Amino acid sequence: MDNMTALVSCFARAYHYKNNSTWVFRDSMAGSLLSKEEYYAVSLNMSKGIEYFAPGFEGTDNEALRFIVDSQLAPSVLARSAFCERALRNEIELGCGQYVIFASGYDTFALRSEIEDMHVYELDLPDMVSDKKRRVHESELEEKCEVSYVPCDLSESKWADDLLKAGFDPAAKSFGSLLGISYYLKKEDFTRLLERIAPLWSEGSALCFDYPVIEEGTDSAKNRELAAAAGEEMKAKYSCEEMEAILSESGFLIYERLDKEAAGNQLFRKYNEACPEDKMNAPMGVEYCLAVKK
Repeated sequence: MDNMTALVSCFARAYHYKNNSTWVFRDSMAGSLLSKEEYYAVSLNMSKGIEYFAPGFEGTDNEALRFIVDSQLAPSVLARSAFCERALRNEIELGCGQYVIFASGYDTFALRSEIEDMHVYELDLPDMVSDKKRRVHESELEEKCEVSYVPCDLSESKWADDLLKAGFDPAAKSFGSLLGISYYLKKEDFTRLLERIAPLWSEGSALCFDYPVIEEGTDSAKNRELAAAAGEEMKAKYSCEEMEAILSESGFLIYERLDKEAAGNQLFRKYNEACPEDKMNAPMGVEYCLAVKK
């Protein structure tokens, strides 16, 4: 599979669910999208790379894997997913019936959702969409709400037409997730993407995303290095003021924003209280944002 970032993110969600009984984000379906061979291969590669993540670490391979997942792989993935789906649940209560997942990868919302009248649109590159559909079919999983897969390239303007052709209604209340996208786009490209989304979003519709801030921690730096090694270089960082201005120019207002401290208190506290020996920290250098169309 070419998209190593999507694969590792899916692994992080699967590992967290499998090895805990209290969760930052509960993804009961992520493991079903991975073959046993893939799960083992990622586990082995990570545990064998412990010297990179923690020089001088002493412990078993399983302890090394747990350390890497809890300190490096999982926190950002789990936090953004938890933040996003918390906001989505609130928007559903306010009448949202359309959920657009940009760069959907191996997202499992449609496999877990109990909202039958929700229409989910999953947008990603054609090869990724084809691979996701194959995994769902081979695992004999059942999507619990209506799903439209939209193969497209978000760097091109045509994706908007493809979304409309798939049945998306611009007049209806919508929610969109752009999780993990801003890191891999230049600032002008991320701004252009927001500008293309804006005409499709009705007043009061929301967007949820995470983005890298200028202050960066050790874990964020290592994740950036890993992404670059996988051919997916992270290309931008933002100040809070800069992101607010970019959103405003596209017609969005920030409704909620979590920094490291707020994310720790809101998203990780319950898990850390239940698992004091395997605590996780919200990553430094990442903020989570919910924006609403003016």
